[in-house]
Amino acid sequence: MKRPLPLFPTSLIGSMPRSKEVLSALRMMRRGSMEPSRFNELIEAETHKVVKLQEDLGIDIITSGELGRDNYVSFVSDKIGGVQMMSMSEMLDYIDHKKAFEDMLTALDVPAVSIKNAICVGKLQYKGEIVAGELLTLKKFTGKPVKITLPGPYLLTRSMWLPNLSGRVYGSKEELGQDVIKILKEEIDNLVSMGVDVIQFDEPVLTEVVFTEGKPRSFMCAALSERKDPKEELEFAASLIGQIMEHIDRTRTVASLHVCRGNWSKNESTLLTGPYTPLLELFAKVNPDLLTLEFSTPRAGELNSLLADPRIAEHAALGLGVINPRTDEIETEDPIVSRVQEALTYLPKERVWLNPDCGFATFSNSPVNVLETISGKIRLLTETASILRSQYHEAGK
Repeated sequence: MKRPLPLFPTSLIGSMPRSKEVLSALRMMRRGSMEPSRFNELIEAETHKVVKLQEDLGIDIITSGELGRDNYVSFVSDKIGGVQMMSMSEMLDYIDHKKAFEDMLTALDVPAVSIKNAICVGKLQYKGEIVAGELLTLKKFTGKPVKITLPGPYLLTRSMWLPNLSGRVYGSKEELGQDVIKILKEEIDNLVSMGVDVIQFDEPVLTEVVFTEGKPRSFMCAALSERKDPKEELEFAASLIGQIMEHIDRTRTVASLHVCRGNWSKNESTLLTGPYTPLLELFAKVNPDLLTLEFSTPRAGELNSLLADPRIAEHAALGLGVINPRTDEIETEDPIVSRVQEALTYLPKERVWLNPDCGFATFSNSPVNVLETISGKIRLLTETASILRSQYHEAGK
Protein backbone atom coordinates (compact mmCIF):
# COMPACT_ATOMS: atom_id res chain seq x y z
CA MET A 1 0.00 0.00 0.00
CA LYS A 2 1.11 3.57 -0.65
CA ARG A 3 2.48 5.46 2.34
CA PRO A 4 0.62 8.60 3.48
CA LEU A 5 2.15 11.92 2.47
CA PRO A 6 1.63 15.43 3.88
CA LEU A 7 -0.28 18.07 1.97
CA PHE A 8 1.82 19.65 -0.79
CA PRO A 9 4.53 16.96 -0.64
CA THR A 10 7.98 18.11 -1.79
CA SER A 11 10.61 16.26 -3.80
CA LEU A 12 13.51 16.96 -6.14
CA ILE A 13 13.40 15.93 -9.78
CA GLY A 14 16.59 13.86 -9.83
CA SER A 15 20.14 14.97 -10.50
CA MET A 16 22.45 16.80 -8.09
CA PRO A 17 25.99 18.11 -8.71
CA ARG A 18 28.75 15.50 -8.41
CA SER A 19 31.80 16.16 -6.24
CA LYS A 20 35.30 16.31 -7.76
CA GLU A 21 35.90 12.82 -6.37
CA VAL A 22 32.83 11.44 -8.11
CA LEU A 23 33.69 13.14 -11.40
CA SER A 24 37.18 11.67 -11.24
CA ALA A 25 35.76 8.25 -10.40
CA LEU A 26 33.31 8.42 -13.33
CA ARG A 27 36.23 9.08 -15.69
CA MET A 28 38.27 6.27 -14.18
CA MET A 29 35.38 3.84 -14.42
CA ARG A 30 34.96 4.74 -18.08
CA ARG A 31 38.65 4.00 -18.65
CA GLY A 32 38.47 0.78 -16.65
CA SER A 33 41.05 2.03 -14.14
CA MET A 34 38.87 1.80 -11.01
CA GLU A 35 37.42 -1.27 -9.39
CA PRO A 36 33.60 -1.25 -9.45
CA SER A 37 33.56 -2.03 -5.72
CA ARG A 38 35.56 1.14 -4.94
CA PHE A 39 33.33 3.19 -7.23
CA ASN A 40 30.19 1.85 -5.55
CA GLU A 41 31.57 2.62 -2.08
CA LEU A 42 32.24 6.23 -3.12
CA ILE A 43 28.79 6.66 -4.70
CA GLU A 44 27.16 5.21 -1.59
CA ALA A 45 29.02 7.63 0.69
CA GLU A 46 28.19 10.61 -1.53
CA THR A 47 24.55 9.53 -1.84
CA HIS A 48 24.36 9.47 1.96
CA LYS A 49 25.34 13.17 1.93
CA VAL A 50 22.65 14.00 -0.64
CA VAL A 51 20.03 12.12 1.39
CA LYS A 52 21.08 13.94 4.59
CA LEU A 53 20.93 17.29 2.80
CA GLN A 54 17.35 16.63 1.67
CA GLU A 55 16.29 15.40 5.10
CA ASP A 56 17.93 18.35 6.88
CA LEU A 57 16.13 20.76 4.55
CA GLY A 58 12.77 19.06 5.02
CA ILE A 59 12.17 17.31 1.68
CA ASP A 60 9.34 14.77 1.99
CA ILE A 61 10.20 12.27 -0.77
CA ILE A 62 13.90 11.51 -1.06
CA THR A 63 15.84 11.00 -4.29
CA SER A 64 19.34 9.65 -4.88
CA GLY A 65 20.89 12.59 -6.74
CA GLU A 66 21.78 10.22 -9.63
CA LEU A 67 25.43 10.59 -8.61
CA GLY A 68 26.70 7.45 -10.31
CA ARG A 69 25.22 8.40 -13.67
CA ASP A 70 27.20 10.08 -16.45
CA ASN A 71 23.99 11.83 -17.43
CA TYR A 72 20.28 11.33 -17.09
CA VAL A 73 20.04 8.73 -19.88
CA SER A 74 23.44 7.56 -21.17
CA PHE A 75 24.23 5.71 -17.91
CA VAL A 76 22.10 2.80 -19.17
CA SER A 77 25.02 1.77 -21.40
CA ASP A 78 26.49 0.06 -18.34
CA LYS A 79 23.16 -1.46 -17.29
CA ILE A 80 21.62 -2.91 -20.45
CA GLY A 81 23.27 -5.45 -22.70
CA GLY A 82 23.55 -4.53 -26.39
CA VAL A 83 24.14 -0.84 -25.60
CA GLN A 84 27.41 1.08 -25.95
CA MET A 85 28.40 4.54 -24.71
CA MET A 86 29.49 6.73 -27.61
CA SER A 87 30.77 10.28 -27.78
CA MET A 88 29.41 12.78 -30.26
CA SER A 89 32.55 12.47 -32.38
CA GLU A 90 32.24 8.67 -32.43
CA MET A 91 28.61 8.90 -33.50
CA LEU A 92 29.49 11.32 -36.30
CA ASP A 93 30.96 8.42 -38.29
CA TYR A 94 27.48 6.88 -38.49
CA ILE A 95 25.48 10.05 -39.17
CA ASP A 96 24.31 10.56 -42.75
CA HIS A 97 23.80 14.31 -42.52
CA LYS A 98 27.07 15.25 -40.85
CA LYS A 99 26.90 19.00 -41.38
CA ALA A 100 23.43 19.31 -39.89
CA PHE A 101 24.56 17.25 -36.91
CA GLU A 102 27.65 19.44 -36.39
CA ASP A 103 25.47 22.56 -36.61
CA MET A 104 23.19 21.18 -33.89
CA LEU A 105 26.15 20.58 -31.59
CA THR A 106 27.43 24.10 -32.20
CA ALA A 107 24.04 25.53 -31.23
CA LEU A 108 23.90 23.69 -27.91
CA ASP A 109 25.12 25.74 -24.97
CA VAL A 110 26.91 22.80 -23.33
CA PRO A 111 30.43 21.46 -23.92
CA ALA A 112 30.36 18.71 -26.56
CA VAL A 113 32.68 16.67 -24.33
CA SER A 114 29.82 16.50 -21.82
CA ILE A 115 27.47 14.88 -24.31
CA LYS A 116 27.55 11.12 -24.69
CA ASN A 117 24.84 8.77 -25.81
CA ALA A 118 23.98 5.17 -25.05
CA ILE A 119 23.59 3.66 -28.53
CA CYS A 120 21.98 0.33 -29.37
CA VAL A 121 24.59 -1.86 -31.12
CA GLY A 122 23.09 -5.30 -30.37
CA LYS A 123 19.96 -7.02 -29.08
CA LEU A 124 18.95 -5.49 -25.75
CA GLN A 125 19.37 -7.63 -22.63
CA TYR A 126 18.29 -6.94 -19.05
CA LYS A 127 21.23 -7.56 -16.71
CA GLY A 128 19.20 -7.68 -13.52
CA GLU A 129 18.94 -4.02 -12.54
CA ILE A 130 19.10 -0.50 -13.93
CA VAL A 131 18.45 1.73 -10.90
CA ALA A 132 17.48 -0.87 -8.29
CA GLY A 133 20.93 -0.44 -6.74
CA GLU A 134 20.18 3.24 -6.19
CA LEU A 135 16.95 2.27 -4.46
CA LEU A 136 18.76 -0.13 -2.13
CA THR A 137 21.20 2.63 -1.19
CA LEU A 138 18.39 5.14 -0.62
CA LYS A 139 16.50 2.78 1.66
CA LYS A 140 19.67 2.17 3.64
CA PHE A 141 19.94 5.87 4.52
CA THR A 142 16.35 7.04 4.97
CA GLY A 143 13.06 5.85 6.36
CA LYS A 144 11.18 8.52 4.43
CA PRO A 145 9.29 7.82 1.19
CA VAL A 146 11.68 7.46 -1.75
CA LYS A 147 11.50 8.28 -5.44
CA ILE A 148 13.45 6.57 -8.20
CA THR A 149 14.00 8.31 -11.54
CA LEU A 150 14.29 6.46 -14.84
CA PRO A 151 14.59 7.55 -18.46
CA GLY A 152 11.22 6.89 -20.08
CA PRO A 153 10.69 4.33 -22.83
CA TYR A 154 10.32 6.90 -25.59
CA LEU A 155 13.44 8.77 -24.48
CA LEU A 156 15.42 5.53 -24.35
CA THR A 157 14.22 4.38 -27.76
CA ARG A 158 14.86 7.72 -29.46
CA SER A 159 18.27 8.25 -27.90
CA MET A 160 19.53 4.69 -28.49
CA TRP A 161 18.40 4.46 -32.11
CA LEU A 162 21.24 5.29 -34.51
CA PRO A 163 19.96 3.82 -37.79
CA ASN A 164 23.31 2.95 -39.36
CA LEU A 165 24.27 0.97 -36.24
CA SER A 166 21.05 -0.05 -34.49
CA GLY A 167 19.46 -0.96 -37.82
CA ARG A 168 21.85 -3.89 -38.12
CA VAL A 169 20.00 -5.69 -35.29
CA TYR A 170 16.53 -4.11 -35.28
CA GLY A 171 14.35 -3.62 -38.31
CA SER A 172 12.96 -0.35 -37.03
CA LYS A 173 12.88 2.08 -34.11
CA GLU A 174 9.45 0.64 -33.27
CA GLU A 175 10.90 -2.87 -32.96
CA LEU A 176 13.64 -1.56 -30.66
CA GLY A 177 10.96 0.17 -28.58
CA GLN A 178 9.24 -3.11 -27.75
CA ASP A 179 12.46 -4.54 -26.31
CA VAL A 180 12.89 -1.34 -24.29
CA ILE A 181 9.40 -1.96 -22.88
CA LYS A 182 10.25 -5.53 -21.89
CA ILE A 183 13.35 -4.40 -20.01
CA LEU A 184 11.59 -1.54 -18.21
CA LYS A 185 8.79 -3.85 -17.10
CA GLU A 186 11.33 -6.16 -15.46
CA GLU A 187 12.92 -3.18 -13.72
CA ILE A 188 9.54 -1.89 -12.53
CA ASP A 189 8.72 -5.28 -11.01
CA ASN A 190 12.11 -5.22 -9.29
CA LEU A 191 11.59 -1.71 -7.87
CA VAL A 192 8.02 -2.30 -6.69
CA SER A 193 9.00 -5.52 -4.93
CA MET A 194 11.73 -3.57 -3.09
CA GLY A 195 9.27 -0.93 -1.88
CA VAL A 196 9.65 2.19 -4.02
CA ASP A 197 7.14 4.96 -3.28
CA VAL A 198 7.37 6.92 -6.54
CA ILE A 199 8.72 5.87 -9.94
CA GLN A 200 9.36 8.89 -12.16
CA PHE A 201 9.85 8.41 -15.89
CA ASP A 202 11.65 11.29 -17.63
CA GLU A 203 10.42 12.16 -21.14
CA PRO A 204 11.92 15.54 -22.09
CA VAL A 205 12.07 14.68 -25.79
CA LEU A 206 8.28 15.07 -26.01
CA THR A 207 8.72 18.83 -26.09
CA GLU A 208 11.38 18.50 -28.79
CA VAL A 209 8.74 16.80 -30.93
CA VAL A 210 6.17 19.59 -30.63
CA PHE A 211 8.25 22.76 -30.24
CA THR A 212 10.98 22.50 -32.90
CA GLU A 213 8.73 23.10 -35.93
CA GLY A 214 9.93 20.02 -37.78
CA LYS A 215 13.59 21.01 -37.65
CA PRO A 216 16.01 18.19 -36.76
CA ARG A 217 17.66 18.90 -33.46
CA SER A 218 19.67 17.25 -30.72
CA PHE A 219 17.80 17.61 -27.44
CA MET A 220 19.85 17.10 -24.28
CA CYS A 221 21.88 14.38 -26.06
CA ALA A 222 18.80 12.52 -27.19
CA ALA A 223 16.46 12.61 -30.17
CA LEU A 224 19.25 12.05 -32.65
CA SER A 225 17.30 9.79 -34.96
CA GLU A 226 15.17 11.09 -37.79
CA ARG A 227 11.60 11.46 -36.61
CA LYS A 228 8.22 11.30 -38.32
CA ASP A 229 5.73 14.14 -38.24
CA PRO A 230 4.72 15.24 -34.72
CA LYS A 231 1.33 13.50 -34.75
CA GLU A 232 2.83 10.10 -35.64
CA GLU A 233 5.71 10.60 -33.25
CA LEU A 234 3.41 11.44 -30.33
CA GLU A 235 1.28 8.38 -31.08
CA PHE A 236 4.43 6.25 -30.97
CA ALA A 237 5.52 7.89 -27.71
CA ALA A 238 2.08 7.40 -26.16
CA SER A 239 2.04 3.72 -27.10
CA LEU A 240 5.37 3.16 -25.32
CA ILE A 241 4.70 5.29 -22.24
CA GLY A 242 1.17 3.93 -21.90
CA GLN A 243 2.43 0.34 -21.75
CA ILE A 244 4.79 1.27 -18.92
CA MET A 245 2.23 3.24 -16.92
CA GLU A 246 -0.26 0.40 -17.26
CA HIS A 247 2.28 -2.07 -15.89
CA ILE A 248 2.87 -0.22 -12.59
CA ASP A 249 0.85 -1.42 -9.59
CA ARG A 250 -0.79 1.89 -8.62
CA THR A 251 -1.90 0.50 -5.24
CA ARG A 252 1.76 0.28 -4.19
CA THR A 253 3.62 2.93 -6.16
CA VAL A 254 2.93 6.40 -7.59
CA ALA A 255 3.55 6.44 -11.35
CA SER A 256 5.00 9.82 -12.35
CA LEU A 257 5.73 11.31 -15.77
CA HIS A 258 8.21 14.20 -15.91
CA VAL A 259 8.36 16.48 -18.94
CA CYS A 260 10.51 19.62 -19.32
CA ARG A 261 11.78 21.84 -22.13
CA GLY A 262 15.51 21.43 -21.69
CA ASN A 263 17.85 21.73 -18.76
CA TRP A 264 21.38 22.00 -20.05
CA SER A 265 21.91 25.78 -20.05
CA LYS A 266 21.46 28.82 -17.83
CA ASN A 267 20.67 30.75 -21.01
CA GLU A 268 16.87 30.52 -21.18
CA SER A 269 16.83 31.67 -24.82
CA THR A 270 18.46 28.41 -25.97
CA LEU A 271 15.72 26.29 -24.36
CA LEU A 272 12.36 25.31 -25.82
CA THR A 273 9.22 27.42 -25.36
CA GLY A 274 5.53 26.57 -25.47
CA PRO A 275 2.50 25.50 -23.40
CA TYR A 276 1.65 21.87 -22.71
CA THR A 277 -1.40 22.03 -25.00
CA PRO A 278 0.07 19.83 -27.80
CA LEU A 279 0.75 17.08 -25.23
CA LEU A 280 -2.69 16.98 -23.59
CA GLU A 281 -3.86 14.05 -25.70
CA LEU A 282 -0.76 12.04 -24.77
CA PHE A 283 -1.06 12.91 -21.07
CA ALA A 284 -4.69 11.75 -21.09
CA LYS A 285 -3.86 8.51 -22.93
CA VAL A 286 -0.95 7.41 -20.74
CA ASN A 287 -2.78 8.38 -17.53
CA PRO A 288 0.01 8.79 -14.93
CA ASP A 289 -0.83 9.27 -11.26
CA LEU A 290 1.40 12.34 -11.21
CA LEU A 291 2.41 14.78 -13.94
CA THR A 292 5.68 16.39 -12.82
CA LEU A 293 6.04 19.52 -14.95
CA GLU A 294 7.94 22.77 -15.11
CA PHE A 295 5.98 25.94 -14.48
CA SER A 296 8.46 28.34 -12.89
CA THR A 297 9.31 30.13 -16.16
CA PRO A 298 7.12 31.90 -18.73
CA ARG A 299 8.46 29.43 -21.31
CA ALA A 300 6.13 26.78 -19.86
CA GLY A 301 2.92 28.64 -20.63
CA GLU A 302 -0.03 29.12 -18.30
CA LEU A 303 -1.41 26.58 -15.86
CA ASN A 304 -4.85 26.80 -17.41
CA SER A 305 -3.44 25.49 -20.71
CA LEU A 306 -3.01 22.19 -18.86
CA LEU A 307 -5.55 22.13 -16.06
CA ALA A 308 -8.57 23.51 -17.92
CA ASP A 309 -8.71 20.12 -19.66
CA PRO A 310 -10.94 17.88 -17.49
CA ARG A 311 -9.10 14.76 -18.69
CA ILE A 312 -6.09 16.07 -16.77
CA ALA A 313 -7.67 17.93 -13.86
CA GLU A 314 -10.05 15.11 -12.92
CA HIS A 315 -7.47 12.31 -12.86
CA ALA A 316 -3.83 13.31 -12.36
CA ALA A 317 -2.01 14.96 -9.50
CA LEU A 318 0.33 17.78 -10.50
CA GLY A 319 3.98 17.95 -9.52
CA LEU A 320 4.10 21.71 -9.84
CA GLY A 321 7.49 23.08 -10.86
CA VAL A 322 7.98 26.26 -8.82
CA ILE A 323 11.80 26.44 -8.58
CA ASN A 324 14.04 27.22 -11.56
CA PRO A 325 17.17 25.06 -11.15
CA ARG A 326 19.21 27.21 -13.54
CA THR A 327 19.02 30.66 -11.89
CA ASP A 328 21.43 32.08 -9.33
CA GLU A 329 18.64 33.88 -7.47
CA ILE A 330 16.72 32.07 -4.74
CA GLU A 331 12.99 32.34 -5.29
CA THR A 332 10.59 34.00 -2.83
CA GLU A 333 7.50 32.58 -1.15
CA ASP A 334 4.75 34.82 -2.54
CA PRO A 335 4.96 33.82 -6.24
CA ILE A 336 5.00 30.14 -5.26
CA VAL A 337 1.97 30.54 -3.00
CA SER A 338 0.16 32.39 -5.80
CA ARG A 339 1.03 29.62 -8.29
CA VAL A 340 -0.33 26.98 -5.91
CA GLN A 341 -3.50 29.00 -5.33
CA GLU A 342 -3.98 29.13 -9.11
CA ALA A 343 -3.55 25.35 -9.35
CA LEU A 344 -6.10 24.89 -6.56
CA THR A 345 -8.80 26.50 -8.69
CA TYR A 346 -8.62 23.30 -10.78
CA LEU A 347 -7.31 20.61 -8.41
CA PRO A 348 -8.06 19.51 -4.85
CA LYS A 349 -5.28 20.33 -2.37
CA GLU A 350 -4.40 16.63 -2.03
CA ARG A 351 -3.34 16.55 -5.68
CA VAL A 352 -0.77 19.34 -5.74
CA TRP A 353 2.87 18.39 -5.16
CA LEU A 354 5.82 20.81 -5.18
CA ASN A 355 9.19 20.42 -6.88
CA PRO A 356 11.83 22.24 -8.93
CA ASP A 357 11.29 22.34 -12.68
CA CYS A 358 14.10 19.88 -13.32
CA GLY A 359 17.30 18.41 -11.92
CA PHE A 360 20.32 20.48 -10.91
CA ALA A 361 22.92 18.55 -12.93
CA THR A 362 21.57 16.90 -16.06
CA PHE A 363 25.14 16.28 -17.26
CA SER A 364 27.67 15.17 -14.64
CA ASN A 365 30.34 17.46 -16.14
CA SER A 366 28.07 20.47 -16.51
CA PRO A 367 25.75 21.14 -13.53
CA VAL A 368 23.44 24.12 -13.87
CA ASN A 369 23.93 25.30 -10.29
CA VAL A 370 26.14 25.15 -7.19
CA LEU A 371 25.35 23.46 -3.90
CA GLU A 372 25.03 26.65 -1.84
CA THR A 373 22.36 28.09 -4.15
CA ILE A 374 20.66 24.71 -4.51
CA SER A 375 20.39 24.39 -0.73
CA GLY A 376 18.79 27.83 -0.53
CA LYS A 377 16.29 26.93 -3.22
CA ILE A 378 15.38 23.64 -1.51
CA ARG A 379 14.97 25.37 1.85
CA LEU A 380 12.65 27.94 0.29
CA LEU A 381 10.63 25.12 -1.32
CA THR A 382 10.06 23.27 1.94
CA GLU A 383 9.39 26.44 3.97
CA THR A 384 6.76 27.49 1.45
CA ALA A 385 5.18 24.01 1.63
CA SER A 386 4.94 24.46 5.42
CA ILE A 387 3.21 27.83 4.98
CA LEU A 388 0.73 26.28 2.54
CA ARG A 389 0.01 23.40 4.91
CA SER A 390 -0.81 25.78 7.71
CA GLN A 391 -3.15 27.69 5.39
CA TYR A 392 -4.97 24.69 3.93
CA HIS A 393 -4.78 22.01 6.62
CA GLU A 394 -8.19 22.67 8.15
CA ALA A 395 -10.96 20.53 6.66
CA GLY A 396 -12.80 22.23 3.90
CA LYS A 397 -10.42 25.15 3.60
